[in-house]
Amino acid sequence: MTGAGTDKTKTGFDLAGPVVVLVEPQLGENIGMAARAMGNFALSRLRIVNPRDGWPNVSAQRAAAGADLILEHAELFDSVEAAVADLTLLFATTARAHDQAKPVVAPERAASEIVAHVAGGGKAGILFGRERYGLQNEEVALANRIITFPVNPGFASLNLAQAVLLIGYEWFKLSTEGALPFAMPERSERASQHQMQAFFENLVRELDRVEFLRPAEKRETMLVNLRNIFTRMEPTKQDMHTLHGVVMAIAEGRKGPAKGGVLDGAQATRLRALLAEHEQASSTSETSSTVRGLARLLRRNPTDAERILWQALTRDRRFAGQFKRQTPVGRHIPDFVSFVHRIAIELVNPGETEAIASDRASRKAWLGSRGYRVIEMKAAHVEHDLEKELARLETSLREKK
Repeated sequence: MTGAGTDKTKTGFDLAGPVVVLVEPQLGENIGMAARAMGNFALSRLRIVNPRDGWPNVSAQRAAAGADLILEHAELFDSVEAAVADLTLLFATTARAHDQAKPVVAPERAASEIVAHVAGGGKAGILFGRERYGLQNEEVALANRIITFPVNPGFASLNLAQAVLLIGYEWFKLSTEGALPFAMPERSERASQHQMQAFFENLVRELDRVEFLRPAEKRETMLVNLRNIFTRMEPTKQDMHTLHGVVMAIAEGRKGPAKGGVLDGAQATRLRALLAEHEQASSTSETSSTVRGLARLLRRNPTDAERILWQALTRDRRFAGQFKRQTPVGRHIPDFVSFVHRIAIELVNPGETEAIASDRASRKAWLGSRGYRVIEMKAAHVEHDLEKELARLETSLREKK
């Protein structure tokens, strides 16, 4: 795809590099592709000696794929001697031994010498020969060093642009200290051990329901192996939310929604802490799908207090049909909500963390600003004195009217 990696809005490097000298290139396309390779690695100075098809060259412009500025500033010469006259360090590229007593270096070594020479105020250049037979002996004799490439000796010939690209890469890498143009974006913080544990318990619970962890004597080993799979991944918070959703979707697809088990107090606290941490860390734009997923997970796994209160709300004529359980209101999920009465019920479980308490306060303020009244019920009171809590709720409904 032409220009697939080119972003015109970005500022390129402006580096003092070597002069690229093309000796009697035959095809305009090769000149254009060489210019493109130069542009890839911030080489900007191009000199051309006696191009066969004349200059300027339309074919070169077409093949340059956007490196027009390099071609526009290219200098034309009648001889190699004139093209290199002002250079103080000259390299000649060749795949053939010319039996000349001068150092032969690889591209990496040449790049190192060029960087040091230019930094000291010198002018460096690199000769590239003709497509058919390269540089002649007298042209190689003008150079201080010979560059050759570690290639297959049975097929050593490189395309002109390939040779320019290989040397340009080594020079640019040294000049920029190997800096890459971009890195993997960090979209989310690393998942905490608390989040990992909440996910793993949910996963194991579902695996137990399908009797995956058998035979019994291998259960512990299998659990260790499973846990290591996820810890090696070093997942983010968002990864954990996604994996929760995956497990939930598989479970619901197998047995239908809202048919989960009952969480004990510790499990309920961990699951709600996971949701609380997500609410605090995420922006509104990225929460909708995760909130819906966690809402389904919470519906499938009621605590004892939720189950007891939900049965009462659906069977008691005072409240039947007026409340929904674990239903998102915007980006929040109250335990129970009545859209008709604009009342939300929040269950307070024992041993809750600061994150959960803070999240509830934030949710209460958010709901209150939108006309909802939030009623808090302690889980222990629901389990041991349900009628008292229902009477309090009935009073609140009457006051709302």
